[in-house]
Amino acid sequence: MDRPFGLLAELTYSCPLACAYCSNPVNLADYSGELSTQEWLRVLTEARDLGVLQAHLSGGEPLLRRDLVELVAGATELGLYTNLITSALGLSRRRAEQLKAAGLDHVQISIQADEAAASDRIAGTPSFQRKIEAARLVKELDWPFTLNVVLHRQNIDRIEPILDWAEELAADRIELANTQYYGWAWRNRDALLPSREQLEQAETVVRAARERLKGRMDVIYVIPDYYSQYPKPCMGGWAKRQLTVTPNGDTLPCPAAHALPLPRANVREDSLEQIWTRAPVFERFRGTDWMPDPCRSCDRREIDFGGCRCQAFQLTGDAASTDPVCHLSPDHEIVTETVRAANEPTRPVDVELIPRPHRAR
Repeated sequence: MDRPFGLLAELTYSCPLACAYCSNPVNLADYSGELSTQEWLRVLTEARDLGVLQAHLSGGEPLLRRDLVELVAGATELGLYTNLITSALGLSRRRAEQLKAAGLDHVQISIQADEAAASDRIAGTPSFQRKIEAARLVKELDWPFTLNVVLHRQNIDRIEPILDWAEELAADRIELANTQYYGWAWRNRDALLPSREQLEQAETVVRAARERLKGRMDVIYVIPDYYSQYPKPCMGGWAKRQLTVTPNGDTLPCPAAHALPLPRANVREDSLEQIWTRAPVFERFRGTDWMPDPCRSCDRREIDFGGCRCQAFQLTGDAASTDPVCHLSPDHEIVTETVRAANEPTRPVDVELIPRPHRAR
């Protein structure tokens, strides 16, 4: 059995933003009983003992946790590489200096578009200028810095000026990640899925940027699953390399697995070691023995592992089915029909979005 090297610690689902593509669960009220500081420190210790090397501190908005500095210091003492995944709202100079002193290794900031009106509309709150100021503070404090932009139908046409912003902010890395359709993004899929023409134009811009920025900034571009011939390898293989702990302690092989009809596992009831090695939610799709055809007899079964289990469940109602993104799936027409609709010539770009509700702590 493999050991995980990455822990996604979703410290809270509270967030000042209302992004319509948020992958957080839609039933946010079920996660109000957040782990305490001591419980998170125990989780980090058990993660280190399990083999984890990287702790990605996320949410919601992790800066809303008053104990964030203490958690970073604890992870640093354990020898974990720490990455703060944040909207940057709440990253004051004082807080940033405290996090730097605590040993935080890396900062990833999200922006929604290249100018304030569009970014604030997509985020659901005025935030663009504060994000830019926070990004400059991160560079001033000499952190390795990633800029993350979730792409979709309503901002992908602005990818060139978005890259210009990344260059101006001296980001070490930019992630241009097309929306993955889970959580709130699933509810907004019809308004978010880009057209083939939009994707082709974006890919042309990305290729030129990679060449121009080579040696200065890494440009990561992830296409939408729905336009792929083969599915993505779910988390590098189900329960193979990564695990997620949610705010209330539920522990999952991937951030979207809360939607699957599988028995829950929680760090308040079992250790991470017990959960990783024996919990049904981790064992169910580990390896390849569970696979039906065409996956079972496919040469790619050790490459993409049958695709995304959460996506298979959302699209077919059966988490064990072949991911319909795959052109070999008997359910592939579900995806082709969705793509066909996204490419209708009369389809508007700025369709009204259903926002993720703000949730304060």
